[in-house]
Amino acid sequence: MRSLFSRLYPAASLVILTGGFVILFPAPARAATLCVNLAGSGGCTSTINAAVANASAGDVIQVAKGIYSEDVKIDKTLSLVGADPKTTIIDATGLSNGIYIDGLDNVGLVDGTLVKGFTIRNANFEGILITNASSVTIAGNIATGNDKSLDETTAPSTCPGVPSFETNEGFDCGEAIHLSGTDHALVSDNVVQNNAGGILISDDTAAVHDNVIEGNTVKNNAFDCGITLASHAPATGVTPFGVFNNTIANNISSGNGLGLQGEGAGVGIFDSIPNTNNSGNVVIHNTLTNNGLPGVAMHSHTASQTMNDNKIIGNTISGNGADTTNGASQPTGINLAGVSPAAGTIISGNTIKNEALDIVINTAARADIHLNNLLGKGVGVQSSGTGTTDASDNYWGCTGGPSAKGCSSIDNSGGGSLVTGASAAKPF
Repeated sequence: MRSLFSRLYPAASLVILTGGFVILFPAPARAATLCVNLAGSGGCTSTINAAVANASAGDVIQVAKGIYSEDVKIDKTLSLVGADPKTTIIDATGLSNGIYIDGLDNVGLVDGTLVKGFTIRNANFEGILITNASSVTIAGNIATGNDKSLDETTAPSTCPGVPSFETNEGFDCGEAIHLSGTDHALVSDNVVQNNAGGILISDDTAAVHDNVIEGNTVKNNAFDCGITLASHAPATGVTPFGVFNNTIANNISSGNGLGLQGEGAGVGIFDSIPNTNNSGNVVIHNTLTNNGLPGVAMHSHTASQTMNDNKIIGNTISGNGADTTNGASQPTGINLAGVSPAAGTIISGNTIKNEALDIVINTAARADIHLNNLLGKGVGVQSSGTGTTDASDNYWGCTGGPSAKGCSSIDNSGGGSLVTGASAAKPF
């Protein structure tokens, strides 16, 4: 039976303090569920933005199937849920973005937002843009045909009108899904195809760290990488914020960067200007095939950059392109090109085939390469830097070890120390 207090004060909770004082606190409000359909019937709004305006923080917005011609701006924590990603479509033709989760102008107010179950297409810039937010989830969406403002006829390509806080996006319009200055976000089980670029993690507006990009299919994005981790010039101030401790896991990244020569790795880890930092990231259990650049490309372009402790583990890599401007002149599986020493790099447990150069290391720091299946039957490991490359305990494509007949070979053209040590007699 309900107490007299609960019957008299149903929306309050009770605290009794020593001395008999009673303080009433309102009970936490329950999240409301709002609805959207094209007809605006049944108490629903006809646009997603109207529902966002009517919602309170923590509410759920359920969107019925249909084509919504909007640039949806989210300024509070919401769960935005489409009925089905194939039939619930945000068409941003002529608009900046499909969905913008704006933590840059709403500091701390959009953390925990969920976007699920939409096709987002035809935006001038990003399909989904997230700035300065924490614990956002982007899951089960389709992002296609975005980056419409890209002018690939110029050299380099440009993106007129891209916001000034996106400091290095003029050549790709920010890609289909862009996390700028986010942390602890999950981007999972999305299909990202036929955009200028796929998924971008960058530090234009704040440090970007501890994000998970998992289980996505990223294909045929013509002008940039499938998945990019990029440390850029900051939008404000002079010191770059940093990209660190992000995990790229169980994704398929294929056929990216084929529309523009010299662009488009399966996964790219890049420093741009001095003092940028791209460290402690893990690229694990991805399938990286037939991209314009190597399956994994790591570039430190200048002195005074940090690109340390990145781990490339357990990936399947095949049929990718050369990285000619960064020391890998033939089709390459993994390329590390470090003007600044890239210390603590670990490359382990990968299976690499159908490449002329399986792994290329060009840095002054030590790199550890172990337990990989180097099946390209060309150069298994090329050490063109001055650091130590420890390539012991790999399988070189046959029982004889590196440079045996029918095995992948080694190339120590950089003057550093290349250690091959023991070789496995069978694949891992």
